[in-house]
Parts: sequence; C-alpha cells; structure tokens
Amino acid sequence: MIKSMTGFASGKGAFGPHSWNWELRSVNGKGLDLRLRLPDWLTGLEAALRGELSKQVSRGNVTLSLRLSREEAASDIQLNTSAMEAALDALAQAEALAGARGIQLAPSKASDLLALKGMMETGSDADDPAPLVEHLKSEFGGLLSAFLEMRSAEGAALAGILGGQLDQIAKLTDQAAKLAERRREEMEQSLRDNLARVLDNAQGADPERVAQELALIAVKADITEEIDRLVAHVTAARTLLKQDGPVGRKLDFLMQEFNREANTLCSKSQNAELTAVGLELKAVIDQMREQVQNVE
Repeated sequence: MIKSMTGFASGKGAFGPHSWNWELRSVNGKGLDLRLRLPDWLTGLEAALRGELSKQVSRGNVTLSLRLSREEAASDIQLNTSAMEAALDALAQAEALAGARGIQLAPSKASDLLALKGMMETGSDADDPAPLVEHLKSEFGGLLSAFLEMRSAEGAALAGILGGQLDQIAKLTDQAAKLAERRREEMEQSLRDNLARVLDNAQGADPERVAQELALIAVKADITEEIDRLVAHVTAARTLLKQDGPVGRKLDFLMQEFNREANTLCSKSQNAELTAVGLELKAVIDQMREQVQNVE
C-alpha cells in the first residue's frame, strides 16, 4: 500500500536528571531531505538517527527536533577550588596593597566570593553522555513507528481518493470510446459526401489521389490509440497503488502520460460531445496529479 509524504509524531521521556520532547514531522519533497536539530554534545546520536530515518523514509522533507533539559540537584553543585584559590590570592594581595597605603578594607564575606562568576559549577559538564545517547536511540524507535504509522494511514486515504479518480477516468475513457465509434460512422458518411462533391467540381482530378487525402484526414482524426493508451495507463496506475514501497515518482510520470493522451484526444475530437468528455478528462487528471504529489 502506498504511503503519504505527510506525517507527524511527538513524544517525551526522561533519563536520570534529563528530560526531553521529540517532534518528527514531514511534508512533500522531490527527494529525501533530512533536517535534524539535536544537541551537539550528544556524540553519535545524529548519525544513528539519520541512518534509521534513511532506511525507513524514501521521500519528503523530514524534520526531527529534540529539546533536552536537565534538572540540577543540589549535590551537582560544586565549588571551583581553583577559582576560589585565585580569588583568595587576589583578595590577600588587595588587602596588602591597601594596608601599605594605610587604607582599611571592609572584611570580606564568603557569600561575596561565592557570588563571583565561575566560583560554583555543576557536575553536568563532567557527565558521560554515552548512556543518555543509548537511551535516546532505543526510545527513538517508538517515535519513528508512530510517524510511519501516520504516513501509512495518510497513504491509505490517498489510495482511496486516487482509486476513485481512476474510476472516473476509466468511465470517461469508455464514454470517449463510444462517442468516437459513433463519430466514425458520421465521419465516413461525411467523407463520402465530400469526396463526391470534390469529384463533381474538380475537372481532371485523380479520384484515387483525392480518396487518399480524405483517408489521411480520417486517420489523423482517429483516437483509437489514445483510448487504448488511456485504458493501459489506468491499469498501470491501479497496479502501482497496490504496491508496497515508494511509487510516487512512477505515478507522477504516469500522470504526464495521462495528460498527454487527453490533450491529443481533445485536439482530434472534431465533435462537441467528445471535446466535452476530453476536457472533463483533463480536469480529473489534473486533480489526480495534485494528489499524486503527496505520495512517497
């Protein structure tokens, strides 16, 4: 069954002090365009997720976003001893310089020193991201499954719409074939009348030559091949709709062929009813082509 290029899935999770929100979405595209927005420090995660997406998705503009946050615990906060030693050395030097000039500085408090930038640090920078990366990789499978399920559901709905449009095309093609057959009889009588009229008013004209020219006109107006190709295209499209895997490009090419035959039918019609059927064919084909743009 065909799949749509449109899909969406979201999820959330937690591991240790970390929590996150996933978003995976896709829209139509000529090829496969993967855009991953992940924290840079999660080493190896982007390559792994990009590989999984490439295996499961063939076409579409796909965007994966991961918003990650960390809850800092009191035990994670540590004193930066190097910064504190440097601050104390600077304070001692400042007090010595002030004393040499007879200046008495106010006593310093620990809270003043701790408020200095870089004095307190958290343990997050020292965390090993590998366990978190592995957990995210394993959780991504559920998100991807939900995403693919939506694309499949959208594809099933698309298949129903396209199947209905193919039914319309088949019905209109059958109408065109019947009108063409009726028109054939009218054209043959018209050609015989024209041939008699030409021969009556053309002194020395070669009857065989005139008959050949009129026969050539009849051949150029014949739409049997166009009808046959339209029937074949309907059969091919129905077959594609039943296939698994990406068939969007094939369907898009087939729509070009549908449109070409409908255009030729209209140009050859020479009949108001047949022209009307040809124009309706073109309208349905155009609607179908718009839907085909959504097929993976």
